[in-house]
Amino acid sequence: MVGFSKPMRPWSDRPIHDNGEPLVALPPTLLRLEPHPYVAAGAPYGPSADPFQLRSGVVDRLLAAQQDLQARQSDLLLAIFDAWRPLAVQAYMVEQAVTAEINRRGIDRADREQVAAVRQAVGRFWAPPSPDPSTPPPRSTGAAVDLTLASQSDGGPLAMGGEIDAVDVISEPDHYAAAAPDSEEALWHQRRKLLASVMQSAGFAQHPNEWWHFSHGDQLWAWRSAAGCAIYAAAPSSSLTA
Repeated sequence: MVGFSKPMRPWSDRPIHDNGEPLVALPPTLLRLEPHPYVAAGAPYGPSADPFQLRSGVVDRLLAAQQDLQARQSDLLLAIFDAWRPLAVQAYMVEQAVTAEINRRGIDRADREQVAAVRQAVGRFWAPPSPDPSTPPPRSTGAAVDLTLASQSDGGPLAMGGEIDAVDVISEPDHYAAAAPDSEEALWHQRRKLLASVMQSAGFAQHPNEWWHFSHGDQLWAWRSAAGCAIYAAAPSSSLTA
């Protein structure tokens, strides 16, 4: 793996004071999109690491967001795409994303300048797999979740105008804000705004480049909410409780 330099995000300077909450498995009332995409891709979770786990306080907030969603539209559910990631999985998936984008662009890996441009593009969406405890990737903390909206009748995800993990401007939350009224694009924007609204009402902050990524308690959340510090550091899988 080609290494990343120390991450410099707007939130990287936020101090972290972990509150000690454990990772807990998502309850059955939260829909999981399975098979899990990164497990299926061969990411190194290990035999006992469950990707569908988050800090206990984050799970409580997810349940509150889903209750709010169903109060607004009773036929919808939150659908969890991904939750906690060990550092090894983050490193593996970053390289998968880089390789996929190199292939999509038809770039020769020997072209260092173009490969560097790909890494920069991927870095807008994928946090560097930093082992530095002062700059953990958000997903490694158990604070962040990737999710979408789904129909309660069949559990099928709704169209949101772009796939989760797309390395593209269509991933930006307000990409379709200027869509013509009554167009398909306007519907996608409406759905993105609904998802953001229920998540923000439950205390989550949204990643500025990703319509699907929300967190509570990590450095990104501290930056976006003007909190004095993050409350979750990187979480080891050994903290998982039933």
